[in-house]
Amino acid sequence: MSATEGTRTYDAVIVGGGHNGLVAAAYLARAGRSVLVLERLDHTGGAAVSTRAFAGVDARLSRYSYLVSLLPSKIVRDLGLDFRVRARTISSYTPVQRGGCATGLLVGGDQERTREAFARLTGGEREYEAWQRFYEMTGRLARRVFPTLTEPLPSREELRCRVDDESTWRAVFEEPIGVAVEDSFTDDLVRGVVLTDALIGTFADAHDASLAQNRCFLYHVIGGGTGAWDVPVGGMGALTDALAAAARAAGAVIETGHEAVRIDTDGHTAEVVHRTADGEGVAAARYVLVNASPQELARLMGDPAPEPAEGAQLKVNMLLKRLPKLRDPSVDPREAFSGTFHIAEGYRQLATAHAQAAAGELPTAPPSEIYCHSLTDPSILGPDLAARGYHTLTLFGLHTPARLFARDNDGVREELLKSTLAQFDAHLAEPLADCLALDAEGRPCIEAKTPLDLERDLRLPGGNIFHRALSWPYAQEGSGRWGVETRHARVLLCGAGAVRGGGVSGVPGHNAAMAVLEATS
Repeated sequence: MSATEGTRTYDAVIVGGGHNGLVAAAYLARAGRSVLVLERLDHTGGAAVSTRAFAGVDARLSRYSYLVSLLPSKIVRDLGLDFRVRARTISSYTPVQRGGCATGLLVGGDQERTREAFARLTGGEREYEAWQRFYEMTGRLARRVFPTLTEPLPSREELRCRVDDESTWRAVFEEPIGVAVEDSFTDDLVRGVVLTDALIGTFADAHDASLAQNRCFLYHVIGGGTGAWDVPVGGMGALTDALAAAARAAGAVIETGHEAVRIDTDGHTAEVVHRTADGEGVAAARYVLVNASPQELARLMGDPAPEPAEGAQLKVNMLLKRLPKLRDPSVDPREAFSGTFHIAEGYRQLATAHAQAAAGELPTAPPSEIYCHSLTDPSILGPDLAARGYHTLTLFGLHTPARLFARDNDGVREELLKSTLAQFDAHLAEPLADCLALDAEGRPCIEAKTPLDLERDLRLPGGNIFHRALSWPYAQEGSGRWGVETRHARVLLCGAGAVRGGGVSGVPGHNAAMAVLEATS
């Protein structure tokens, strides 16, 4: 394929300016390659953005993705990013009614405090000791698996040898995670808190034979080699702003408002046809990296599209005048909301919600989890809001598959939001509605996004936040050396749908850049 007159030529053209595409652009440009990034929107960042979501209100919320765990520090160091995260002092708080009293489980602060919280809730030491053993196991797993994410794909047997613990391998890679949870813990609430890591954006039961829940669990406990989920200072947009700055500083060209409409390749070079408000253009390259879903890749290549993986979450952003008081008087709201605040996430509650949604019904007690970014990082609030004690809340609902919204997205969204907030209110000493801030037009500062909203806004197929079902982090048939290869020799998939994709990690972007540099060095 030879470039036609008017065609611009680069070493690499990257389709999509989300965080993975920007990681790839920065690595390739720093290695001296000429790079063009084409982004259809008027800004870079994809789902990793900070937005003033409420009219006239100076608060920059991480509108879609919101916490950082899977981003390797290697990428931050390699690219010299001006980006920081802060650890949350509290891991989680889970309120519950027991014996007619409002109580709960606070995990974090220090070991002795956590031990006492378990003893108060469960009446003994057993569950705390089981908790310690379980997370020592996941910690060992994280230290062994996480470093492999930025290496060429190991085989299944190589990764098994790397894990070097048959009981851990069986619990995470071979048996439904529900088996390990039930074998390790007896308390229903504790079991539910553990299981939630297997259900973020993943519609599955604890005992699902597909092990989709296990793959989700794996990626949620290995981040950084510790499993910790940290707060991005300045909001998630601070990461993508830093990545765009690093890519540009290294010489990459980033063009927004440029939508790719077709990719042609003869196996030696490739061309990307793109559309702007002024017409069409063509960019030729030795390699094209697609930072989009597998469905979008298929559309661009003219290939049959794979079946989309269904999204299953409700994302709610809020701004409050003050944090609400809790029914449990033993816990300071500033601590309860700084970690993950679990709602209706007991083990049996999660199973019931899944069964109801699988039957096509909205869960009667929708499970969700909440955290307050501004408690750990107040920089996302304007000085006046911070001084007046305003705070953000981010809610992530589980077991709400896209199919539930197909008949009436707007109506079902409102119904689900109402019932989700009712579950939240059940643990508050004052109505959440009384705490909501108002925007410049007098409207409550709250917005909700369903899977269908994410499909419309971000082109996430089925509203799936991982682009497709998460994959095991080892080589499988057709996965290639780095997990980014496609059946087209000069076209790589560098988005969340790559092997070892999902979450805000930059791993597929890093690995696609490494594949190009290996092939062209």
